[in-house]
Amino acid sequence: MAERLDQPRESRRRLSLPRPNTDQDAAGRVSESIARFLGTPSFIFWLTIFCAAWLAWNADWGPDRPRFDSSANGFTALTLMLSLQASYAAPLILLAQNRQTDRDRVAAEQDRQRAERNLADTEFLAREVAALRIALGEVATRDFVRSELRNLLEELTAEPEDDEAAGEADAERARGERKGERRTDRRRT
Repeated sequence: MAERLDQPRESRRRLSLPRPNTDQDAAGRVSESIARFLGTPSFIFWLTIFCAAWLAWNADWGPDRPRFDSSANGFTALTLMLSLQASYAAPLILLAQNRQTDRDRVAAEQDRQRAERNLADTEFLAREVAALRIALGEVATRDFVRSELRNLLEELTAEPEDDEAAGEADAERARGERKGERRTDRRRT
């Protein structure tokens, strides 16, 4: 029967080995802790002690003892051990870097969102301040209120003098009217 080209092939059954269920986050934390340790001075110190002890034990000088790595072959076992350590360290460091990159990406996204919110808040506050300035243009200013209060104070202090003068004028009019009444009364009599 001809295969259909518009549909994917069915997957072939391969040797079904049980896959270990690993928690990706736990594996990432372990790889980060190992990578973090590989980058410390204490790791360099202990690796140097290990290599020095290995070389001292397997060197041709000193008493006869069972040697497991020959110096004649250039310490092949030590070279293999260090290569094995490096071959495991490189992927662990890359895993740790990938996790750090993911964390940095999330932090950058959160920073971007925070910056957008801050910008929106700043723009809102700028609009509010502009609206307040416009509104204050229609409101009496401090200087205007002070000048109005000064004018009122001057009017109030000037009025008693005017009231006294007006009172005296009224009193004179009243006297004049009384005199006029007396004169008309005298004329009538």
